[in-house]
Amino acid sequence: MEILENKNVEVNSSKYKRKVCVTGASGFLASWLIKRLLLSGYHVIGTVRDPGNQNKVGHLWRLQGAKERLHLVKANLTDEGSFDDAIMGCDGVFHTASPVLGKPTYDLTAEILKPAIDGTLNVLRSCKKNPSLKRVVLTSSSSTARVRDDIDPNIPLDESSWSSVELCQKFEIWYVLSKTLAEKAAWEFCGQNNIHLVTLLPSFIIGPSLPPDLCSTADDVLGLLKGKTDKFDWHGRMGYVHIDDVALSHILVYEHPDAHGRYLCSSKVLDNNQLVSILSERYPSLPIPKRFKKLDRPHYEFNTLKLENLGMKFKSIEEMFDDCVAFFKDKGLISSI
Repeated sequence: MEILENKNVEVNSSKYKRKVCVTGASGFLASWLIKRLLLSGYHVIGTVRDPGNQNKVGHLWRLQGAKERLHLVKANLTDEGSFDDAIMGCDGVFHTASPVLGKPTYDLTAEILKPAIDGTLNVLRSCKKNPSLKRVVLTSSSSTARVRDDIDPNIPLDESSWSSVELCQKFEIWYVLSKTLAEKAAWEFCGQNNIHLVTLLPSFIIGPSLPPDLCSTADDVLGLLKGKTDKFDWHGRMGYVHIDDVALSHILVYEHPDAHGRYLCSSKVLDNNQLVSILSERYPSLPIPKRFKKLDRPHYEFNTLKLENLGMKFKSIEEMFDDCVAFFKDKGLISSI
């Protein structure tokens, strides 16, 4: 399923856009971002680990405008300087790539934290070498704002909130810790080197996948729609946002002259039981779980006015899951509804 129009946000659609770089180009989010950039007229340099692997990059070449304005180059987060050629001459960089993280088997710092931080700094060092660079947009995560033990349930979290490093370490929340430390390292580096950085903090991303292999988030959602609870058990309360809204938000904060700092990107925050109640009613033929065990987690909301004030209007929970369910159905991954 392809969504070619989004009337919820306006981005500059000039035919004559200049060149930008998107790291991790074959990923779930990066693919959608490249799709939107090409539709908006940009020339895109996409970095991938193996440009010749058609199983990984074939879907990118099928995007409208790809043959004319997409160029894929080899780069690896762990290879110092490997992004130099891709970034040189670009007006902007969208850094979406992140190392694959799992549970550490031996050394937390070496296996998770160092790759996340060093990979980000590797890209930014290449950005520093580019005299024509105007702005860098870094994809962070809303999780970098919500893992803390002093949340006031009556005050929505905004961009001034940072997750607690100590709390992440205590409960071994390695993904959040890596994203938090990587974003903080990016802000420090860009501040020291006069790089105009904007960070986007998406919540849990819902929507159709352009790459042929489902990413972990899409696979978790597919499991939920098939009645599995294991991946969602630990989520508790979670923000949700449509993949197309996230892609468009990246372009919005890149193009808007007043964009600065961090931007929370989320449509709706729901407890697991609220989510499955909506989904069960909307898709009664699917074996969606009816209830989840209650977790002792803080109640929070997100204040997304900063992004909305730039012109962003988010799709609803119903819209994002409708698109997701239609995609799974079209691919034969769930039965007809």
